[in-house]
Amino acid sequence: MDKDSNGREFHFAKLSDLKVPVTFRISQLEGTRKPLSFTELLDKPELKHSGLQLPTLSDLYVTCQLVADNKPLTIPFRTSFKAFNTSYIWNEWITLPINYCDLPLGAQITFTVWDIAGPRTPMPVGGSTFRLFGKKMTLRRGKHRLLLWKGQEADGSINSQTPSKVGLRDEMGRLEKLMKKFDRGDLPRNDWLDLLAFRRIEEIHKTEEAKSENLYLYIDLPKFDFPIVYNELESYPVTNRIVPQPQAAPAAVQPVININQDPHLWAILDPDMELENPVEDKHRRLVRSHRNGPLDRELKPNPELRNHLDRILNYAPTQVLNAEEKDMIWKFRYYLTRDKRGLTKFIKSVTWRDANEVKQAVEILLPLWTDIDTDDALELLGPNTVDSRVRRYAVKQLNRAGHDELMLYLLQLVQALKFESMTSSDQRSSRSANSAIAQEDSGLADFLIDRAVKNPVFGNRFYWYLMVEIGVEDKVTTKFYGKVVFRFQNRIAEADIDSEGVDRRETLRKQAEFIQILSSKAKELRTSKDARPKKIDKLRAFVGDAKNGLANLYPVPLPLDASKEIVGIIPEQSSVFKSNLFPLLLHFQCSDGTTYPVIFKNGDDMRQDQLVIQLFRLMDRLLRMENLDLKLSPYEVLATGPLEGMAQFIPSKTIQAIVDEYGTLVEYLKAHHPDEGSVGTFGVQPSVLDTYIRSCAGYCVVTYLMGVGDRHLDNLLLAPDGHFFHVDFGYILGRDPKPFPPPVKLCKEMVQAMGGAQSAHYQRFNRLCYTAFTILRKHSNLIINLVSLMVDANIPDIKHRDVHEHFLDKFRLDLTEEEAIKHFESLLPTSYFTAMLDMVHHWAQYWRS
Repeated sequence: MDKDSNGREFHFAKLSDLKVPVTFRISQLEGTRKPLSFTELLDKPELKHSGLQLPTLSDLYVTCQLVADNKPLTIPFRTSFKAFNTSYIWNEWITLPINYCDLPLGAQITFTVWDIAGPRTPMPVGGSTFRLFGKKMTLRRGKHRLLLWKGQEADGSINSQTPSKVGLRDEMGRLEKLMKKFDRGDLPRNDWLDLLAFRRIEEIHKTEEAKSENLYLYIDLPKFDFPIVYNELESYPVTNRIVPQPQAAPAAVQPVININQDPHLWAILDPDMELENPVEDKHRRLVRSHRNGPLDRELKPNPELRNHLDRILNYAPTQVLNAEEKDMIWKFRYYLTRDKRGLTKFIKSVTWRDANEVKQAVEILLPLWTDIDTDDALELLGPNTVDSRVRRYAVKQLNRAGHDELMLYLLQLVQALKFESMTSSDQRSSRSANSAIAQEDSGLADFLIDRAVKNPVFGNRFYWYLMVEIGVEDKVTTKFYGKVVFRFQNRIAEADIDSEGVDRRETLRKQAEFIQILSSKAKELRTSKDARPKKIDKLRAFVGDAKNGLANLYPVPLPLDASKEIVGIIPEQSSVFKSNLFPLLLHFQCSDGTTYPVIFKNGDDMRQDQLVIQLFRLMDRLLRMENLDLKLSPYEVLATGPLEGMAQFIPSKTIQAIVDEYGTLVEYLKAHHPDEGSVGTFGVQPSVLDTYIRSCAGYCVVTYLMGVGDRHLDNLLLAPDGHFFHVDFGYILGRDPKPFPPPVKLCKEMVQAMGGAQSAHYQRFNRLCYTAFTILRKHSNLIINLVSLMVDANIPDIKHRDVHEHFLDKFRLDLTEEEAIKHFESLLPTSYFTAMLDMVHHWAQYWRS
């Protein structure tokens, strides 16, 4: 703990504890780039193909490298190719192959922006050298503006000639410092005034950019809960303290020395400073005296304490308990054994270094506890549960769930296997320190493998979740999950012998083979410079070629949906989408005569989309359990690798395409499901309009809870039967590329199709939203636990966001149910005025195409 310049206490963490890779995002380039003059072009004729002589944007890329003490620490990294139309925006995350804890104090990152100046001859636009540690040896965080030195490559030496900070005093730099203080909470917040201030800042930004001759590169660094210091000082000056002189004076005349008078006096840090406070430890032992155990069995709280306990039990899973709350939980531990909500809070209150407490908790109280719910069992499988007996108890509780329910949590359970491995290694290293904590295997892997062997659909999805983890670059993770796959395949081999020789291992191998074939072809088409029609022709010829074996497959379950058995791909219906990554549209022929359209992508991390769709499916199930069917369409998504995957294709049109072709959504629905005799449904069949209203309400609520960003009319889709749904979940948990995004996406086209904001259909839509929000709010613990288990899944928007703060803000657990409904009601009107942003996006897409 330390104090800032204002005298306020703040916590910090040490760099040695930050064992994660160095990560940052290259955001955008801002400034004025003038085209080449005719004289400059004559002096350098090799630049005639660079595009610099044109007023339009040329092709740029950025290289970066980590250096320290005049030596490179990593190889240079280069951003992927992007075509720029109106501005230089990359928004690309870079992960370096080095952990923060391994960084030296003088670590710097060099950034150089390059322009293509003729065949294989890049020309530096500008370079900048950025120091990772500030003046106070703290790791830099958040957004930074780097000055680019025009025409120079970044210099990574100790005394760099291209520093990113040179003390320029401009209005934009001053405002950015204030914005950083605002983000840290150092400035008071005033919502209505802040909106005006942000708009004014944007205007000043545009003005400053227009008149400035400098180029600036913007980067984003991860934000951590606490400031990260490089190391604690071995000694530090002491001010205004009474200390003895090196040669002690007589006791009667012992002087008072001030450090300002004698700079040679230093205080030595206590090496036991970080150990448990002996006074607090003694107090805890007195409060939790084990001699009171027999008396505590009959102890019951009075009404006031019972209400206090109830508030504690209703805390969110990520809420940290203070010492007083832990002592209260421990005091009434026997009373709480009858409350299923109390186990997770009790586990948090146990002092795991105390052998007596551990023994009483897991050997006496744990068997007495009433059965807990699934959300609490998932919380006990998180990284904070250190005793394998507690984890084994959680696995036992999960065994009560059926295959369908367990499938909803399978993605997180596969991630929880990492915590099993981490816990075991940590416990092995501290075996001598505390032998009371059990270190055996909790049986989670065996439990999942057993379920996967019994249910082929469950096993197929389990296999692909494991294969994605094997494909990551972390060798430890790859080795660990490789062992789980090996055990799984051995188990299904044993089961196949008992089931008349059905070789499921061969089935999985064939799935992997044709996925690899599709991945290679998708990558080839994505990187080729052929026009889209040519790409489509090549794809159809490739699928139809008998030697590739795609048109006639041996009957094999579709990895995306193992309940469907496919026998081939229809070449004539194969296509390539008009997109930056050129995803493939493939129609699989099923053995029952039906077709299953699938979108296959290469070069895109679909794990985030996979997570969002999984949570949408879970929310849909929770709503249906309360007899509320909101007609959600959680289509199937499966990541088959870190940068590839497939998604179910639902025939539909984007809202933008419908507006361009039909004018309104009602006309689109009427064209497919007309009902001229209907009363009050605008000539559309009542069931279709009812599906539309329900699905709009459902997606407004679930996308609000997940904080889905980058919503525009091109990723809002409507099927002919009235099913409305969202696609493309590259921004979640509140992250959004647009300024001032609405909390709930409700565009005017959606409201117009309901008859306007004053219609009875719109009022019914509101009621459905309130009901769905209230139902899902009751299951907030389950949703928070599922997302929290994905923190180490290498999904950017979860890895770099505060999951706890996001969901507390969305669910508003601090409010009563009536207050929460009023809060959500206040969000709907503001989300209606988004037409301007949608129009801007539409024109941007038009000019880009």
